[in-house]
Amino acid sequence: MIAETVCSAVSAAGLGIAAVTAYRRRFLTAVRVAAYALVPIGLVMTGVVEWLADTAFSPVAWAGFAVLGVAWALFMITRTVERRRGGTRKERKQARAAAQRDAVAPGASAPSLGAGASPAAEPAAKPANASRGEDDFSDIEAILKKHGI
Repeated sequence: MIAETVCSAVSAAGLGIAAVTAYRRRFLTAVRVAAYALVPIGLVMTGVVEWLADTAFSPVAWAGFAVLGVAWALFMITRTVERRRGGTRKERKQARAAAQRDAVAPGASAPSLGAGASPAAEPAAKPANASRGEDDFSDIEAILKKHGI
């Protein structure tokens, strides 16, 4: 009962301030103040204030908030542990499998010759004695020379 009275008084005071502001010909500000002043009385009329008052003095409600807090803390702890470990078990397993495979397919960086080109013809175009590591470094050297480094 006291909360409803206080909200009504706050709304009445806000509407009074809005009237004074409108009298000073600051209509946009007056309308904004009136909008804020109507919020408390609207909350009283919808029953939100009564619900909040019942919740604030209910031990069961506070126990519920405590349970929600514990649940939130557990979620945050599990997220932190997941980040330190590198994800879930399934993600770690996939990461290990990806590390064992080649990072890039052998012909992935070769340009496409069109729809008629067959992938089997591309490896034959490379010299047989050049290893994969030498190709990587020659590409890097070419890029550095291009930029004058």
